[in-house]
Amino acid sequence: MALVADALEGLPQAVHDALDNVEVVTQEWPSPDQLDYTEGDDRYVLLGLYEGIPLSDRVNYTMVLPDKVTLFQRPLEAVCATQRELEHEVQVTVVHELAHHLGWGDEDIHRMGFG
Repeated sequence: MALVADALEGLPQAVHDALDNVEVVTQEWPSPDQLDYTEGDDRYVLLGLYEGIPLSDRVNYTMVLPDKVTLFQRPLEAVCATQRELEHEVQVTVVHELAHHLGWGDEDIHRMGFG
């Protein structure tokens, strides 16, 4: 999804520097295991997911698989009526999920306008 690449490109250098071992991918739909992170089984609810250990929780963290941010294409498209809305929602979702990697809590994320 080119929109994800655009969203990543627009991030500040400080964020890029913190993404050393993070893989950002797109997937059409969340898997059943990924839906376990939500309350319920509505696959339209989960727009993105961070799977990994936040930077703030790491101790002796070497030689490990990359953390992973997944954006779910169909749910993102379903909540947006226009291409412009989709571009905005992808940007918000990328920032939201990467914020989890950076160790920011949901309150921090909402306060910054990326709820």
